[in-house]
Amino acid sequence: MASFECFLICFVLILLPSSSSKAYASVVEHTFLVQNFTAKPLCKEQVIPTVNGSLPGPTVNVREGDTLIVHVVNNSPFNVTIHWHGVFQLMSAWMDGTDMITQYPIRPEDRFTYKFNVTGQEGTLHWHAHVVNLRATLHGALVIRPRAGRPYPFPEPYEEALIILEQWWNTDIENLQLRPAPLSDAYLINGLAGDSFDCSRNKMFKLEVVQGKRYLLRIINAALNSHLFFKIANHSLRVVALDAVYTNPYVTDIVVLTPGQTVDALLHADQTLGSYYMTTQLYVSATGQPFPDKTLANALVVYQGATSSSRAMPSLPDVTDTQTAYRFSSSITGLVSGPHWRPVPRNVDERMFMTMGLGLEQCPPSMQCPGLYGQQFAGSLNNRSFENPKTFPMQEAYFYNISGVYSDDFPNQPPIKFDYTNFNVSTDYEYRMLFPERLTSAKILKFNSTVEIVLQNTAMITAESHPMHLHGFNFHVLGQGFGNYEPSRDVGKLNLVNPQMRNTIGVPPGGWVVLRFVANNPGVWMFHCHMDAHLPYGIIMAFIVQNGPHPATSLPPPPLDHLECCRDAEIYNHPTYDQY
Repeated sequence: MASFECFLICFVLILLPSSSSKAYASVVEHTFLVQNFTAKPLCKEQVIPTVNGSLPGPTVNVREGDTLIVHVVNNSPFNVTIHWHGVFQLMSAWMDGTDMITQYPIRPEDRFTYKFNVTGQEGTLHWHAHVVNLRATLHGALVIRPRAGRPYPFPEPYEEALIILEQWWNTDIENLQLRPAPLSDAYLINGLAGDSFDCSRNKMFKLEVVQGKRYLLRIINAALNSHLFFKIANHSLRVVALDAVYTNPYVTDIVVLTPGQTVDALLHADQTLGSYYMTTQLYVSATGQPFPDKTLANALVVYQGATSSSRAMPSLPDVTDTQTAYRFSSSITGLVSGPHWRPVPRNVDERMFMTMGLGLEQCPPSMQCPGLYGQQFAGSLNNRSFENPKTFPMQEAYFYNISGVYSDDFPNQPPIKFDYTNFNVSTDYEYRMLFPERLTSAKILKFNSTVEIVLQNTAMITAESHPMHLHGFNFHVLGQGFGNYEPSRDVGKLNLVNPQMRNTIGVPPGGWVVLRFVANNPGVWMFHCHMDAHLPYGIIMAFIVQNGPHPATSLPPPPLDHLECCRDAEIYNHPTYDQY
């Protein structure tokens, strides 16, 4: 009997740690098969690259603390990487999924496995391809729920619903590489165009709700290039998170999302039984910018038990309503008492003033270019236009001390001061300012340093909102406004108590934003405009965060399978390669 009791005790002791670990962290595993697929969300069939044959792609559900493993099998004709937008990638920067920044692209008929831990964040993020234009159809939701037993910091919803806003073209994906990119043919909600088009009238997403219940809407702007309004007829939304960071509840009847942003909002089904349009509407921030004829897509919120066939339509803002967009983006504050909140660091080690917008570069011979003076458009950050590396990914070059891949001299300010929001070419020097220098340019940051960036939008070509996305970090949004940033006037207005935190922020057209973050994540991290059309323009730079004082705060070597593509390409034979 004693031996049997010992067996029972030992059996329970073996089980307990396993059960406990499962309660707090698990391994979540997926396979992403990237291949061409024939879709018809609009009026004609179109061959598009997809993940697992769906648009949008599969939803990845994890809990905070879980380890995510995703096997990407590339059976498409395109080079591919998958970026986990907004995931910190703490000590796993090799898994960030940025083409020629952290990895070589996954070539056709090749495969790659992403493996990383999801720690210190909860809410809605998303994954998408990070090779130009492919994220138009290669994208999906990444939902991070609290650890088991930990409640949301808001009333528990009756149900949750994903709302993925997308942009659609009736053309081959290669045609989106044109500069400028062609206008889109439609907008989609969860892959469906709705009744904005006769041919898709019966293809409309419907959210069925029970009167009196609350629903958590996880809204993602997966559009390639478009800022979007979002509204539900006769209903208010209570915003509770932005970019997977909890906020103080903010009640609004309209939401605005730049490309790459996410919003978690509670919908209270408190109206009479019926059907209500859920609509996304294009927001155009640039004066005189062309936009498509069809600027909205419809879905439906349908009350269970409704008998009427009538549908209430929301009143929508004008597509150029910058004030409504600014009111939403600037009004929300952070939930200081919420999980994973980080106070604003007060001592700043690096101060950067970064002008941003469009410039020009020489038009290639035998081409007609649409830019000013007959040139083609280029991007500009402090008069630098980013050139993607062609030999080694930046992080590999940094880790192995390979020279000649990038420069580490990205400037803290533009070469000259000027009237940023009222630029006029009156001198030869100002004319030359229109032509930013093409470089693969990085800024070196000491580990654990606090960085403040003033992003100043310019009107050198046109003033428009640029959604700037920082990989590897969230940042505090301390303030934003219109016109030129003036420290003597604007520093006193900055919110150092409970600002919102984000990974992507739209810089107001002809305006500015002040960001602050702590560089506590070693590796190479892109900072770029999240309008895909602006990636080849070069509105990009990179931060290189140096190692900390201990192995636990230092970038580890890349996983062995990370290097397989390099061995195949014989890149290790490069004379400057220094084996780790």
